Amino acid sequence: LHKIKGLDFFTHYKYIYRTSRAFCTVIFIIIITRIMKIVSLTALITASAASAFVQTSTPRPVSSIVVNGRPVPDAEIIEPPKPPPVKKMSISLPFMEQPKLLDGTLPGDVGFDPLELAGETKEDLIKMREAEIKHGRLAMLAAVGWPAAELWDGALAKSIGAPTLLVGKGVSPSFLNGGLDKVDQWFWAMLIALSGWIEFENKIQKEDVKKEKYEPGDCNFDLLKLLPEDPAARKDMYTKELKHGRIAMMAVLGYTVQEAIYRVPVIEQSPWFFKPLFS
Repeated sequence: LHKIKGLDFFTHYKYIYRTSRAFCTVIFIIIITRIMKIVSLTALITASAASAFVQTSTPRPVSSIVVNGRPVPDAEIIEPPKPPPVKKMSISLPFMEQPKLLDGTLPGDVGFDPLELAGETKEDLIKMREAEIKHGRLAMLAAVGWPAAELWDGALAKSIGAPTLLVGKGVSPSFLNGGLDKVDQWFWAMLIALSGWIEFENKIQKEDVKKEKYEPGDCNFDLLKLLPEDPAARKDMYTKELKHGRIAMMAVLGYTVQEAIYRVPVIEQSPWFFKPLFS
């Protein structure tokens, strides 16, 4: 048949086959290329997402704490809460908190200041200590002089022919008992002069001589050399002076109140303190 029509059937079929195979090959290459692009893009996206969860190369600090054979990272260590500061109670009044300035460094300091008279600064505390020492020294003199006057003033005045200064039933002259107007003016003048000299000497010690080493109440008066050189012994001696002064202030207050109320000498109210028991 093909010979009749002038056609070569096999040649035509061979041409169609080769053309179809080339076309299919091109289509296959295009499909494979698209698939490879999709796979590459998917792999890139997956790698980027996974890198967000990968630990960085910065080395973690090594903890010195080991629990059950393995070091515990610092991030896992939980610091316990700090306890509240413990209140330091006063030695003399255990039910009250110790005043902040009374830390025991000064002689005789036992944290006793219920009325908060020590002040707010160290300078205020030193001024109050200065006043306490001076009042204590005066009170120690008065605690001895008050009953001594009631015991011997009458006999001494009579022996020199001078009037006694005792008031009423033989009580010592005082602001409440009266009788201070009978005291000679020369006595007051000498008392004021002596007080001024003591205060002036105290000022010299405070500002010129000792300065930083100044101790409250220092008047450069130690005729009998009773103050030791050792710091611990000096503090002990200052403490003794303070305690005697505090007791003396209470005693003189008791003298004053008792005689103002009863108008009887303290040597008569408490004879066992001032007179022999077998007299």
